[in-house]
Amino acid sequence: MNNRLRELREGRGWTQGALADQLGVSRQTVNALETGRYDPSLPLAFRIARLFNQPIESIFMPPEDEEGPT
Repeated sequence: MNNRLRELREGRGWTQGALADQLGVSRQTVNALETGRYDPSLPLAFRIARLFNQPIESIFMPPEDEEGPT
């Protein structure tokens, strides 16, 4: 899944560790999210969206070939 997590985190001047602490996850989890190796659970996606005051769909986007019917 594509995401803007790194962009949003860096925009706040946070390290991966600082973001991980705020979300209650490991720094490795934040790294895996940012690199697209891990898709967040729905509760984690909501925590991320609330933290950045953004809708989930503005942070996480499915790859173009996985978008649902329009």
